[in-house]
Amino acid sequence: MTNSKKRGDDLKLDAEAVLHDLFVRGLDGDAAAYQAFLQKLSAHLRAFLGKRLFGWPDEVEDLVQECLLAMHNQRHTYQSDQPLTAWVHAIARYKMIDLLRAKSVRENLHDPLDGDLAVFAESATDASDARRDLGNLLQTLPQRQRLPIVHVKLEGLSVAETASLTGMSESAVKVGIHRGLKALAARFRSIA
Repeated sequence: MTNSKKRGDDLKLDAEAVLHDLFVRGLDGDAAAYQAFLQKLSAHLRAFLGKRLFGWPDEVEDLVQECLLAMHNQRHTYQSDQPLTAWVHAIARYKMIDLLRAKSVRENLHDPLDGDLAVFAESATDASDARRDLGNLLQTLPQRQRLPIVHVKLEGLSVAETASLTGMSESAVKVGIHRGLKALAARFRSIA
């Protein structure tokens, strides 16, 4: 491991420790610690979301505020023995997905309706059919296999974030993904 990579990892661990300490103290009633937590978390979220929504600074600021509000409202769901940033990033990703879905719907409402759309109709139908078929196949899996696949493979969460979100251990998440993908492959072979 290079020195710069090690320093980066150390900084992440330090940030995690500081945020966790301030948040837990805030949950215990320390208003100053909670205020400091919100300020540090705002900066953390701006960086996290800014990388993913580059070029949309207004949306980043709106999303930071929505995330802070959601985290405040859901603070009772945080398990203090779990990494705080995994919980924070999971909430931020869900808020970001909601924003992107809403933005897509709004932009699609303003698309002109003309003959050019027929060119794309077949591929859009194929994609829609594939999403439906994948959803149906995933529904055949037990929850302990389906949720890890959805969160890690489809939504892009890490194993640690998925474990924190689902209450499963990291090894159970990995096993669920492995067994679920194996079961899906077998089902797919039987269909094809």
